[in-house]
Amino acid sequence: MIRSEKRPSDEPLNSEDLAKCQQVFERLRAEICPNDDQEETNRLAAITIELYRQGVRGEDQLRDMVAAARGR
Repeated sequence: MIRSEKRPSDEPLNSEDLAKCQQVFERLRAEICPNDDQEETNRLAAITIELYRQGVRGEDQLRDMVAAARGR
């Protein structure tokens, strides 16, 4: 029998998780994408969700890591 490990990143996000991600995303979008650059906005959202799913839960830490992950 093959046993698979369940990782936190495999779990679906609940409404509380999404609200936290949304708050961080909105703050970053206001700072980084004031002109509504759709490509950069999508990138910010994807990075925010991915880091949250990997276990970065503190809002300030998540914000800092998303900003750093942009590589700009």
